[in-house]
Amino acid sequence: MSDSVFSGLEPAAVWSHFATLCRIPRQSKAEDALRDHLLDWAQGRGLAAAVDGAGNLIIRKPASPGHEAAPGVVLQGHLDMVCQANADTPHDFARDAIRPRRDGGWLVADGTTLGADNGIGVALILAALEDKALIHGPLEALFTVDEEAGMGGAQGLAPGVLQGSLMLNLDTEDWGEFYLGCAGGADVNVHRPGHPARLPTGFICRRIRLGGLRGGHSGVNIHEERGNAIKLLVRVLRSLEADFPLRLASLQGGTARNALPREAQAVVALPTTQVAELEEALAGWQALLREELAGVDDGVSLHTGPATADMLLAETEQAVWLASLHAAPHGVRRWSLAVPGVVETSNNLGVVSVSPTEGSANFMVRSLRDSGSTALAEEIVSLFALSATPAEISGHYPGWTPNPASPLLALCQAAYTREFGGESQVKVIHAGLECGIIGAKYPGLDTVSFGPTIRGAHAPGERVDIDSVGRAWQLFTAILADIARSPR
Repeated sequence: MSDSVFSGLEPAAVWSHFATLCRIPRQSKAEDALRDHLLDWAQGRGLAAAVDGAGNLIIRKPASPGHEAAPGVVLQGHLDMVCQANADTPHDFARDAIRPRRDGGWLVADGTTLGADNGIGVALILAALEDKALIHGPLEALFTVDEEAGMGGAQGLAPGVLQGSLMLNLDTEDWGEFYLGCAGGADVNVHRPGHPARLPTGFICRRIRLGGLRGGHSGVNIHEERGNAIKLLVRVLRSLEADFPLRLASLQGGTARNALPREAQAVVALPTTQVAELEEALAGWQALLREELAGVDDGVSLHTGPATADMLLAETEQAVWLASLHAAPHGVRRWSLAVPGVVETSNNLGVVSVSPTEGSANFMVRSLRDSGSTALAEEIVSLFALSATPAEISGHYPGWTPNPASPLLALCQAAYTREFGGESQVKVIHAGLECGIIGAKYPGLDTVSFGPTIRGAHAPGERVDIDSVGRAWQLFTAILADIARSPR
């Protein structure tokens, strides 16, 4: 990857670090290469750095001269990124560099996610750690791992490691907004053994692909009524079952638990004489779905083509999977009454993989209330229990309860008004941030989250507003200087 795309961008130090993050693969649970690079980078600059038992990287920078007595600040972001690519984009996230380009005032990735979530936040923190002219109190950079695949790094952070009393999380996506609360959640993982059946005589296999959806972040975009490729394809298959002696050989959809599924495909078998009728039915379904999703997912498409399969799902297994997935919840369950305009509870049916020998599915439940995520997760478990299909709730993490009286928030708002004029906004986000998990381990830690403008996170075409990165750096450094000058 050429760094020429970053030439002339300011602040140069921030973009230089982001260029490094684009070069080094950083899938969830495989952040070792990046973490080791940053560990060497920190030690080479005389900064104290260590990796904890969960794999998180912690870098400490002493206060600038004269500000040793200022409150300590934890600067927090996560190293991993959501790895999503379009089906027609060859990209190996375990090996290939991200290839960004400029598009007007945006930096974007073609055909893949960009990793601005949370790479820009990490780059801002790294720039602060190396800036010798910066005014600040004692700093601790906490770079967590495995955020996107279960928040494993934050979950594994031990109490007593962090020393700061304030925390700035740099993992939000709307410039001019300070976040003071977020949803918690849990995963529901479903697994069922299968019973293969043979292909009936006179049947032919066809592959049905549903694609062209926008996808997106399962917390940020869940309320926008974007299509879920898994749910839509299952709906189509259920309808086809009523019109054809359709048999299912496989069903695949989604690649990440926290991304709205953009694509799904199924291999089906039906009598050779009915292939033309199948194509006609799918054309009708495509027209209907485009009408239903107009203005939201106009590009939805249904295609069919040749396929082969040695075995099929047993008819009883096909009935269990298609009926259960058709009935399974997806989308907004409840809007918050306490925080108008904010989703309280939702669910994302993110990944499905069904074959003749076994099947699995993942649901990601979010809620501002722990009781809300528990109730919805248990509802999904109960649904699958009707067919004696095992489902397990795992990875529960707490929400981040807002504190409108936060002194750190007041300081951040004052800095924003001074630097940019006007008023900032205070928000609660339905997406999951690590703040709730870390706050549960460090009671009393005063936390605020902010960042530049990012669009399309968790989906190919993810982009970051270039100018907002410069403004975020200006605000970030101003807040650190204000904290340094405040009494402990």
